[in-house]
Amino acid sequence: MSKQMNPSRRNFLKSAAVAGVGVGLPTIVPSSVFGADAPSERITMGWIGVGGRGSTLLRAFMGLKDAKVLAVCDVKKQQRDRAKVSVDKRYKSNSCAAINDFREICARDDIDAVVVATTDHWHVPAALAAVRSGKDVYVEKPLGMSVEQGQVLREAVRRYGRVFQFGTQERSNRNTRFACEMALSGRVGKIHTITVASRFSKASPNYPTQPVPEWLDYDLWLGSAPWAPYTDNRVRNHGGWFHISDYALGFIAGCGIHTVDMAQWGNGTTLTGPVEIEGVGEFPADGLCDCATGWDMKLKYANGVSMRFTDGKRNPLGVRFEGPDGWVFVKEGHLGGNVDANPKSLLREPTEPGEVNLPVSTHHQRNFLDCVKTRARTIAPVEEAVRSDTLVQLSDIAMRLGRKLKWNPEEELFVDDENANRMLKRPMRPPWRL
Repeated sequence: MSKQMNPSRRNFLKSAAVAGVGVGLPTIVPSSVFGADAPSERITMGWIGVGGRGSTLLRAFMGLKDAKVLAVCDVKKQQRDRAKVSVDKRYKSNSCAAINDFREICARDDIDAVVVATTDHWHVPAALAAVRSGKDVYVEKPLGMSVEQGQVLREAVRRYGRVFQFGTQERSNRNTRFACEMALSGRVGKIHTITVASRFSKASPNYPTQPVPEWLDYDLWLGSAPWAPYTDNRVRNHGGWFHISDYALGFIAGCGIHTVDMAQWGNGTTLTGPVEIEGVGEFPADGLCDCATGWDMKLKYANGVSMRFTDGKRNPLGVRFEGPDGWVFVKEGHLGGNVDANPKSLLREPTEPGEVNLPVSTHHQRNFLDCVKTRARTIAPVEEAVRSDTLVQLSDIAMRLGRKLKWNPEEELFVDDENANRMLKRPMRPPWRL
C-alpha cells in the first residue's frame, strides 16, 4: 500500500462521516469509490488487547485481503511481542508496531479502524478513545461495566459518525438468524416465553500478594478499577479477572451477552428492553472471584413476552422461543449453534419472502470491513449492543439488590428507585474518566 494513498483513504472515511454517511443507516456508494479508483485497497487497523480473544480476531482479520494490521497493543509484553511476530510473519515484513499504551494506537493518523479486545473494564474507555480520535471500532463483548458506560459510548459513536461492530458474532451465524426469523414470523404462534441460559462464573480461593512482574504494566492494566495488590491469578483470564467484579460482571455478561442478544433479536426488541426484572443470584462467600456463580432471573417485556434468564445449571445453554404452537431452540455458536424445534417440520421450512427476513452476515469481521468502506449499518450496531448489554447489567443489579425492579426502557432508568439508579454508574479511579 503506497504512502501516498493513506491520506486520501482516511480523508474519504472522515469526510463520509462529516457528510452524514456514518450515522448507522444503509448507504449506496458508487462502486467506483472502492474499485480500481479507490482511495485505498486496504483498511489499516490497530489492535488494543491481543490475549486469547484478541489473537483470535487478529488471525481472522489478517485472513481478509482488504485489512492491513499496522500496530498491536497490550500491557503484557510477551503477548504484544507474540502478536507482532504473527503480524510480521503474515505480511513478510518487520513493520508492525508493538505498543504498551493504547493511546498511542488512537493517536496514529495512519490507522482507520481499531479492534478492542481487552479485559472487560477497558472495553468502553479504549473504544471511546478510538472513536474520539476518528477511528471505527470493533469492540469485543460484553460492552461496559455499567449502563452509563454503554450510553456514553453510544453517544460518541453517533457524534463522531463512526462505524461500530459489537463482538456478538452469533448474528453472523446462519442458525441463529434462522431461529430468530422463525420466532419473528410466528411459526410457533405469538411468542410468549423465551428461555435463555449461559455459562456461569466460578468461585476461587484467595491468593497471596506477589511482586509485579517486569513484563506487565500493572497500573495501566488496573486502569479505572480500584487499586488492588498484585497476584498472578488476578490478571489471568478464566479463573481470574473474568470473574472479579472490578474488571468484569463474570460469565453472566461475558457469555450471557451472546444468548440475551440472540433473544433480543428474535423478540424484536433490539432497540428497547424489559419493563420488570426480578430473580435470585448466587455469589461466592469469600475468595478472589466474586461474580455470580448462579442465577435465575425473570424479565417481563411490554409486548407480553416473559424472558427467563438462567445459568447453565438450570437450563440447556442457548435460547428457546416458545409459542402456543411449539418452540424453536438454538445453541450458542461455540457450542455448535445447532437448531431444534417442535414440530420438527419447522426445520425444513425456510422463511418466505413475505415473512420476517433479518439482515444477513456470514462473517462478522467481513461485515465490519464492508461497513467501514460503505459507512453502512453493521450487523451488530452500537444502539442494539447497548440494549442487549443493558439486560445483563439489569439482571446483575436486580439479583444484588434482591428485589423486583421496574425499568423504563425509553428513559433507560429504574422507576422511582434511587438506590437502583445509582448502580447504573460505576466510579472510576483517577485520572481515568469517561
